Amino acid sequence: MIRPQLPLNALRAFEASARHLSFTRAAVELCVTQAAVSHQVKSLEAQLGVTLFKRLPRGLMLTNEGETLLPVLRESFDRIAETLERFEGGHFREVLTVGAVGTFAVGWLLPRLSDFQTKHPFIDLRLSTNNNRVDVAAEGLDYAIRFGAGAWHGIEAVRLIEAPLSVLCVPEIARQLHTPADLLQQTLLRSYRTDEWPEWFQAAGLSIHAAPPRSIVFDSSLAMMEAALQGAGVALAPPLMFSRQLAADTIQQPFTIGITTGSYWLTRLQSRPETSAMAAFKDWLLQAAQQN
Repeated sequence: MIRPQLPLNALRAFEASARHLSFTRAAVELCVTQAAVSHQVKSLEAQLGVTLFKRLPRGLMLTNEGETLLPVLRESFDRIAETLERFEGGHFREVLTVGAVGTFAVGWLLPRLSDFQTKHPFIDLRLSTNNNRVDVAAEGLDYAIRFGAGAWHGIEAVRLIEAPLSVLCVPEIARQLHTPADLLQQTLLRSYRTDEWPEWFQAAGLSIHAAPPRSIVFDSSLAMMEAALQGAGVALAPPLMFSRQLAADTIQQPFTIGITTGSYWLTRLQSRPETSAMAAFKDWLLQAAQQN
């Protein structure tokens, strides 16, 4: 089937006239005469075999056909403009959309992003954070960095780093902790996973079969660590993701005991073709993880 040539000038004239509901104001915007705009719209109506506007004494009103066409044109022109804006200095700026669990994004990725930007200046990274619950398809993500065992349906997963969980707290509380059993006198901050503290106590040689009663549950390690920083209790979190706080001594790790409950993974839909921007980010991220 031979497609008819798109009447771009006429479509542009219609879109501008529809926004302003005026041929005169559309003509000013397009830097042409009012007669030229009116002629272009009439030409488009003749080609389509429909009436797009009702001509009124004091302006224009869209017909049903015009209201159907307008949003399609607006989206198309916006996408064209956005694409053209991404050409810069003879290069095409690619957009890369990444979702990451907040702990990894803030504690590990953000301090390293300047290196990625230096090495890949024509990739525009769009980063969103989550609490490890993410729908890659629904959110339109190229990649999602998440924590777990690496098995998600329809997902390709590449392991990045392990991040064992250990006890973290403010120095004032750390001074009260001489043995793991002393933790039972503290408020324990934890994630929604009830097995983490019992597993840590088991690794420390204590038999705790349920989450201790004095605990606060968080859906985000970032929120949990903020509570720990304010002295609300003792957190079980990955020290690797809070290295800056440890270096500044605002947080301390009173025991070296750690437990591994999963790893951080770079994931994408198996059905999602890998773009050049995705490949560049993946290679950079894997190299940075190896240097960790």
